[in-house]
Amino acid sequence: MILRDAVRVLVANWDGSHTVPSRRLYPHQWSWDSAFVAIGNARWSPRRARSELLSLFGAQWPDGRVPHIVFNPVVPDGAYFPGPAFWGARAPSGAATSGIVQPPVHALAAWKVHQAEPDPAFLARIYPKLVAQQEFLRSSRRSPEGLISIVHPWESGMDNSPAWDLPLRAVEPDATGFVRRDLNTVSADERPTDRDYERYVSLAAAYRDSGYRRAGAFEIEDPLFNAAYGMAETALAEIAQVCGLDPEPHRREAAAVTAAMVGHLFQDGHFRPRDLRTGRLIRSGSAAGLVPLMLPGLPTEIAEALIGTALDRFSLKDGVLPSHAPATAEFDPARYWRGPSWINLTWLVWQGLRDRRPDLADLLAEGMIHAVAHSGFREYFNPFTLRGHGCRDFSWSAALILDVVAEHGLDGLPPSGREISQKFGSLPEPHDVGDHVLA
Repeated sequence: MILRDAVRVLVANWDGSHTVPSRRLYPHQWSWDSAFVAIGNARWSPRRARSELLSLFGAQWPDGRVPHIVFNPVVPDGAYFPGPAFWGARAPSGAATSGIVQPPVHALAAWKVHQAEPDPAFLARIYPKLVAQQEFLRSSRRSPEGLISIVHPWESGMDNSPAWDLPLRAVEPDATGFVRRDLNTVSADERPTDRDYERYVSLAAAYRDSGYRRAGAFEIEDPLFNAAYGMAETALAEIAQVCGLDPEPHRREAAAVTAAMVGHLFQDGHFRPRDLRTGRLIRSGSAAGLVPLMLPGLPTEIAEALIGTALDRFSLKDGVLPSHAPATAEFDPARYWRGPSWINLTWLVWQGLRDRRPDLADLLAEGMIHAVAHSGFREYFNPFTLRGHGCRDFSWSAALILDVVAEHGLDGLPPSGREISQKFGSLPEPHDVGDHVLA
């Protein structure tokens, strides 16, 4: 039943060549959402998975950035804020987009899609796009210490994390009378506050007005983003080999960013964000600081310390990962990114534990399955009660459960991707994503 319901969600949210996160609140294509959706789609429809990534990279900018939103032209501009008119940006393909980015989990997604159904032609097609994405981050966002910075909380993926409270105090709010659309769908108690949104809009407008070139009052080296960047280089090394190219530059880059993270962001058993405006680490209980467990080159002693932190501060032994440490004053089990458990964040940490601590990885897999069995494919979950919050029928929750079940299984018996696919018969194929879209 869980598998069938997960596919039902993905089919309902499919838009012909990509998947929307949810029909009501997020009616466009989001960058890292599409990567997670591709990972899940690969388990039952690899062609959809490839289409998901190719359609997103069809909106890549000339400088290599992959925008965090690609707007659907049939959705009215006022249906989502900030919409196309606010960003004023278009890709060479003509697609209206935002001008900021999200964690670069796409190379990992492309590699997992290929592993589910090997397709060297797909890898050859997307590899230069993935390389350009990394090169944009190196050329535009890299600090002298070798780490990548973000210029907006939205770029972290964990938009409303308490980790951003202190640096956001330096941002002058923009109270120009914008209309929030999110509160038409989700309770205000589960979403960022109006003052948070005013600061988000102020930062986005300042970056836009610089021609999307200069950071404003927010410039942070985020552990999750840098771990995703390093993991992308690891995946690109694998992809390069399949494409008959030299993998060593990617391996060296993955090793370099891992070393930079250990040298500059690790403190007291946890990876912490660093505010480039002050040069100081931000003391934070964010679970983003556990995501570097994904990095295969992470020193053993650092990984063991992180696992200790996960057990002590995040109660990982309970099988549910809160997005923020429960013992902190700012923890909120129901408000967006301030404490609820998310399937995608848990999946990232699960990836990092599968080889290092299979026992804990199994607990997280069972916890993710239990959460959706209890409350459905919600956007996020109360980590204590598993009550669902945010959107219903959320795409990455459904997609990543397909991946978890394929690897971990239900009752310990994982089905193969082919067996999952055979359960669902014939479904509409994605629209062709031709080379003209990838101009």
